[in-house]
Amino acid sequence: MRQVLVLGGTAWLGRAVAAHAVAQGAEVTCLARGESGDAPRGARLIRADRQDPTAYDAVRRDWDEVVELSWDPGFVASALDSLADHAAHWTLVSSVSVYARSDAPFADETAELVEPADLEQYADAKVHAERLTSTAVGERALLARAGLIVGPGDPTDRYGYWPARFARGGRVLVPDATDRWVQAIDVDDLAAWIVSAGPAGITGPVNAVGEALPLAAVLASARDAAAADGETVVVEDDVLTARGVAFWAGPRSLPLWLPRDADGFARRGDSMFVASGGRRRSLSETMRRTLRDERERGIDRPRRAGLTPAEETEVLAG
Repeated sequence: MRQVLVLGGTAWLGRAVAAHAVAQGAEVTCLARGESGDAPRGARLIRADRQDPTAYDAVRRDWDEVVELSWDPGFVASALDSLADHAAHWTLVSSVSVYARSDAPFADETAELVEPADLEQYADAKVHAERLTSTAVGERALLARAGLIVGPGDPTDRYGYWPARFARGGRVLVPDATDRWVQAIDVDDLAAWIVSAGPAGITGPVNAVGEALPLAAVLASARDAAAADGETVVVEDDVLTARGVAFWAGPRSLPLWLPRDADGFARRGDSMFVASGGRRRSLSETMRRTLRDERERGIDRPRRAGLTPAEETEVLAG
């Protein structure tokens, strides 16, 4: 039986990876503090604080696969020090944020990377993690450069904002979607590919990304999923920025909306991912899954991204 160790495994993507590995017949162990919950059914959870020098003692043995999800430099380094020589295949979940430029559509895995000058910055830390992993694991390492991950359980609220907003009804403020793109991958599609990559011997850097779709199509899909029939109000970029609306994510933002000079961020090259067996479900299916999860969690709950109802009303009022 295939032996898989997930460094994490109790939160969103890690839990999905562990669950898919169990479903594929692997014996799965998750090493985590467990503050995000338990491991999925069928997986074993070993509770440990990775800041503790003894954290890896219980898992220091041979593994067919180790999956590392952290971008914390200390966690990445300590795991490699303890386990690199015990793993037949090692997957680091990295990010397309490692690329230095976002203005070149369809850039592939050979594009220039950020130089990691400040390891408290996400992109810098991910590049640093890639270098540590490549040095320690060599040709056994997969650097899975994930794009925007979406779907049920998303803690960022970026993608789910839109189907939830249309479901809430009323006048919906949207950005000008002309010549704008979204490249999102369903969490379960990404997890399934990560689990399959080890047995398939997939290594090196791979952009694990969704299909690049027009932002207009994504907004239309969110509207359709919610069966919304209210008015949609398009507000131009200069007006939005003048009224304090932020791009992409976070409080007082319009999620998924990017500056036009960041066109390449949502259109990374995906040929290696597809060639390595990556599969992506339809936009409508992911949107339906996302809306169902939003309803279960509460359409009107406080969110980490997007405009609150009061903020939206304020921006529309000018």
